[in-house]
Amino acid sequence: MSKRVELLVIGGGTAGIVSAKTGASLGAQPLLVERDRTGGDCLWTGCVPSKSLLAAAAAAATLRDASRLGVYADGVRVDFAGVMQHVRSAIRRIEPNDSPVGLQRAGVDVEHGDFTFTGPQRGVLNDREVRFDQAIITTGSAPAVPRLPGLDDVGYLTSDTVWDLDELPPRFAVLGGGNIGCELGQAFARLGSEVTMVEGIDRLLAREDPSASRVVEEALAADGVKVLTGTPVSKVSASPPGSRSGGSLHLADGATVEFTHLLVAVGRSPRSGALRLDAAGVEMQGSGHVRVSDHLRTTNPRLWAAGDITGHPQFTHVAGVHGSIAATNAVLGLRRRVDPTVPRVTFTHPEVAAVGVSTATPPTGMRLLSWPLAEVDRAITDAATEGFTRLAVDRKGRILGATVVGPRAGESLAEITLAIRKGMKTRDLAGTTHPYPTYSDAGWNAAIDDLRTRLASPPVARVVRGLAAVRRQWTGRRARHADLREERGVPSVEAT
Repeated sequence: MSKRVELLVIGGGTAGIVSAKTGASLGAQPLLVERDRTGGDCLWTGCVPSKSLLAAAAAAATLRDASRLGVYADGVRVDFAGVMQHVRSAIRRIEPNDSPVGLQRAGVDVEHGDFTFTGPQRGVLNDREVRFDQAIITTGSAPAVPRLPGLDDVGYLTSDTVWDLDELPPRFAVLGGGNIGCELGQAFARLGSEVTMVEGIDRLLAREDPSASRVVEEALAADGVKVLTGTPVSKVSASPPGSRSGGSLHLADGATVEFTHLLVAVGRSPRSGALRLDAAGVEMQGSGHVRVSDHLRTTNPRLWAAGDITGHPQFTHVAGVHGSIAATNAVLGLRRRVDPTVPRVTFTHPEVAAVGVSTATPPTGMRLLSWPLAEVDRAITDAATEGFTRLAVDRKGRILGATVVGPRAGESLAEITLAIRKGMKTRDLAGTTHPYPTYSDAGWNAAIDDLRTRLASPPVARVVRGLAAVRRQWTGRRARHADLREERGVPSVEAT
């Protein structure tokens, strides 16, 4: 028996949940299809568990390092089972918001199963045909696994499966130096694992400003992480049964890295293969991403896509915003476009946050304004001065990009993201009163310094000096007139 659906949403992660809820709020009757658990990677294997783990790791590191503030906490002990209990507790606290019951309360029907397209406006769900007026594809992505000889012979972990651990890994190898590898590598080191991170290219966080990469690498080293960059892995070998080592990474330069546990963190791949999108007339691009327009419409005018499946930046906040845009366009027939201003944060300690044009290779004609945390009062009081804020501005002083490195860098970046989106200049940022003392003072001071520098330029300085001279003459004449009135006993204008 065939079922007709007004709005079909395929995938119950962040993009799918926001799409379905938005559609329901606009008067549509959405059906959300999820093969596993609603909530997606963010809830179960991404943002929520990773940030919960990072919080526990930060607590341990803060206690161990408190002596720099004159506080001594002896005998810091990590109960890894307790840490994982905290992680799972955070998931349980948030899960009801994304559950089928919560979705149904929002007006969304939920069914579990695998959906496969059989035509431009139809498909099969659990052996039943489903026809739809509009559909949004939000199936997300999965951890990518490289083709390495011997990798399949070891029980490697990914960002999906690392949360199954109940015991702290003694020797933890991380393959990949991107944001996931850096965050989890630092977390496990702070919790007590012996961590080695291997990245084939010459630095960590390759997308970020090289200065940010250096700060993070130094921070990882301070936490005990051994970082190996510039030498790729050629093969993986499993240790003999009964060995204390789970295996070894063999590097191209002949070195080996032994591990009891191996985390593969080399990126993510779109979940698109099982959908049979060709039957729906949907074109693909890259490594299995769905081709979409700026309005998130696919090459099938009845189909839309949002989240990691599209090839847009793979962040939860992007998935949520794009889910809303796709649903609004699908239900109301609008032409809302995606916003190109996308902030990103790597939640290491210190954090690395960036938005807009690159501060490593800014376009021709742009200037870079930097302010070190070593000159930020809040960083000094917290003894956390490793980091900086760097702004990329054009000839008119408009802020077009930024990199922020330091504690709570993501929060400091929010203001700059808004400034970029609204076309604001450094004078706008400099003229805004900021609370003191905060870490956002770095960006504010960089803007103030730029304004002062521009005021000191010869053309502007001449105008300023001229205005000051006119002002002095005018106030001087008023003072002389007041003196004459006083000598003659004439009341002043102010007195009357």
